Amino acid sequence: LARRALSGAGLPRINALVDLYNAVSVAHLIPVGGEDLDLIQGGMRLVRAGGEEDFVTVAGGEEVVEHPEPGEVVWCDGAGVTCRRWNWRQGPRTRLTERTASGLFLLESLAPMPVADVVRAAGELAELLEKSSPGARVTVRDPESAA
Repeated sequence: LARRALSGAGLPRINALVDLYNAVSVAHLIPVGGEDLDLIQGGMRLVRAGGEEDFVTVAGGEEVVEHPEPGEVVWCDGAGVTCRRWNWRQGPRTRLTERTASGLFLLESLAPMPVADVVRAAGELAELLEKSSPGARVTVRDPESAA
């Protein structure tokens, strides 16, 4: 995403929510993803794929089914894989749209990125969400207590 932002193409415009988290992702060089909470079935889990799971995505305007590589890190809910390659490749079933009323934003980092950098990015995203949606309830979860 950062490479694309620095190219002549710029950041893709998707919708207000996705555009906000993409801007934070590029500004902080941290992967950020989002899910529509009302479309999630059960709880979200970060797991290693077995390789047989279905992942519905869109290619050329048509839905297609892919399968994560065995051992690939994926996000899933009770209905299946919602996002591949950590939070980089999101599927359409739980994506944020103009109709989303309740969203979950996932910020991910690996060492050597300090946790404080993730906290700063989350704070900026929360601030942007509050400014763009006055009256919205925004909660930031401490990454140290998320384990």
